[in-house]
Amino acid sequence: MVSQFRNFILSVLFMIAGVKAVHGQENISPDVRPVKSAWTIGIGSSHLADTYLTPLKYGGWSTSIDYERMQDTRWWPGKWEMRLRLGLSLDHTENPARNATMWGARLRGSWGMMRRWTIPCGIHLAVGPALTVEGGCLYNDRNSNNPASAKGAVTADVIGYVAYDVKLWRLPVTLRWQPETAVLGAFFSPKYDELYYEIYLGNHSGLVHPAWWGNRFRFDNLVTADLHLGSTSIRVGYECGWMSSHVSNLTTRMITHRFVIGVTTEWIGFKRNR
Repeated sequence: MVSQFRNFILSVLFMIAGVKAVHGQENISPDVRPVKSAWTIGIGSSHLADTYLTPLKYGGWSTSIDYERMQDTRWWPGKWEMRLRLGLSLDHTENPARNATMWGARLRGSWGMMRRWTIPCGIHLAVGPALTVEGGCLYNDRNSNNPASAKGAVTADVIGYVAYDVKLWRLPVTLRWQPETAVLGAFFSPKYDELYYEIYLGNHSGLVHPAWWGNRFRFDNLVTADLHLGSTSIRVGYECGWMSSHVSNLTTRMITHRFVIGVTTEWIGFKRNR
């Protein structure tokens, strides 16, 4: 009994020390790597334009669901952390005359690492590289010949965040701004007036283009406030996404503004042999 009680007390103390390490102590044991995960949903407005489908701009609503997982790296905990983010969005827009509809669907996955610093006034900074894979489609129900426009890209991104801990009365709150931009990569786009049926028949030349800020620009912003209720927090915020591309005389623009709300959790995984 004494041995079991001692092991229980040591386990509780170890978990408390691990939870305190979530906020970025510089000297963290390699065996203690707290995980912060977040599920959020978003709803707001969407503005779509794709000259492959139509010369008109479409506007309407947008909704999304996102998952984010952050954890310190095994080789340098406290200074480097990994971030995995998965997102699915759906847009429903109409033309200015309200007599045609264009749908948009996008799926994105991103994995990266960030170097973290703590500067005076309790501000936490992080920046690093990431690899992003995204794909989707725009569908215009008014077009009978070519109603869809496929989207796909693989890019090397720069990600980061600025975080600051405050108190709302007695409630701890973490304010965070997370910018993300694509730097280099490759993306898919057909030629002007090229049918997807021609691609199906074997015309595969000139479909993949190098991506850089001159022909494909993507910049995402996420501003959140985490209301800490113990190890679980309520996340509220605002998300803005901007993607613009121009290649082969085709222009695409996707702009979204969403209000986001979700739940974040902090936890520590243990191995059986420890």
